[in-house]
Amino acid sequence: MDKVKKSLNSFFKIEERGSTITKELLGGLTIFLAMVYILPVNAGILSTGTGLTFGSVFAATAIAAGVASILMGLLANYPIALASGMGVNAFFTYTVVLTLGFSAYEALAATFISGVLFLIISLTGLRKTVINAIPKNLKLAIGAGIGFFIAFIGLKNGGIIVDHGVTFVTLGDLSHPTVLLALFGILLGFGFMAYNKKITSFAIILSIVITGLVGVLLGLIFPSLADVMPGLTNENAGSISDMGDVFGKAITSIPDLLSKPMAYAVIFTFLFIDFFDTSGTLVAVGHDANLFDANGELINGEKALVADATGTIVGSIFGTSTVTSFIESSTGIKQGARTGLSATVVGVLFLLSLLIYPAFGFVGDVNGLSPVTAVALVYVGALMISSLKEIDWNDHVIVPVTFITVMIMLLAYSIHDGIAFGFIFYTLMMLIAGRKKELNLTIYILAALFVINYFIYFVIIL
Repeated sequence: MDKVKKSLNSFFKIEERGSTITKELLGGLTIFLAMVYILPVNAGILSTGTGLTFGSVFAATAIAAGVASILMGLLANYPIALASGMGVNAFFTYTVVLTLGFSAYEALAATFISGVLFLIISLTGLRKTVINAIPKNLKLAIGAGIGFFIAFIGLKNGGIIVDHGVTFVTLGDLSHPTVLLALFGILLGFGFMAYNKKITSFAIILSIVITGLVGVLLGLIFPSLADVMPGLTNENAGSISDMGDVFGKAITSIPDLLSKPMAYAVIFTFLFIDFFDTSGTLVAVGHDANLFDANGELINGEKALVADATGTIVGSIFGTSTVTSFIESSTGIKQGARTGLSATVVGVLFLLSLLIYPAFGFVGDVNGLSPVTAVALVYVGALMISSLKEIDWNDHVIVPVTFITVMIMLLAYSIHDGIAFGFIFYTLMMLIAGRKKELNLTIYILAALFVINYFIYFVIIL
């Protein structure tokens, strides 16, 4: 036992970073509990009308999170766990597949390619150049826009907001039991946040479980509600064996993907979201975990990005959307975790969770509505829009750019279009304001590519 302790301490530098094995183990368990909600939620989102099954996505999500988190722990020695990211999974389903008409396999191929590109960027050091080229305010606006977007999807999935022939959207039937259950869950999550900030990171999983169980109990107690409440079993859940039909399709579907002009814009959007989401999380969590050197650079930062990119590649091959670093890792850091042992523990727990996926059957659709999934989407969306507070509202260029980015993303129902309009408007507004010296070649190139993409799609294709 002493040899094991010495080996762990030597490999992960536990004592050197002021931690203990006990703190690392507890930190890993804490992080896992804070982010385990992603398993049923990601499975619920990616199996909505895409042809992928709940069971196969659940398994792929668990495997990708397990592999990526263990890699992060062993390779970079970071107390940061990874899994399929929120926001990008909504883009995968609601924009790429259901709006643009790509198949789920083609969307997985785009995810795979973006992961490979991310890996190349991480290995070549191009990361710093690209990150520095994108203005901070534009990155914040895009992050907030994604928050509004997924929150809107949550309200729609819960039946709280529905379509309308005249006003486009309106309030749903607030007397419907399923809609009321979604409202209950959302209020529960926000209530946890308001009551005690210490449980904010666990509010998602608590809200999901409580909302689901309340729905199940109501269905059992009142037979008349059985058809409009979640059940303990999900007929559409599929099974882990279904993953066999998806495995490897991310690679074999690449030719079909690249035959479509819009594919390149989709790949870029996947890459963009993962690239900056991961970088932002590493910087934010890295400060708390003392992972910066004297020059303000992340220690082993490139290795952390390699782990992230590898997770996306592995995840796409097994059948899930982009893998990214989770801000929920801060919960374990607050418990004292400082090394990769905690991330390794999280990875092992995710792999073990493959044994419990049937228990999350209540997360699935109920007559076209997803009250439990809606809870997570709205809650996470609300947290993401907090980035608006960091935007420089005295900048007369960034104000309209932020407005356009958020509104287009929300009303066009597309993360890709929000990002595209953000880059195009930012470039044009800076030129109009006589601030072209503040623009760099990367911004010009990205804006031009988006314009060319729209020209090809609307002028040539349509």
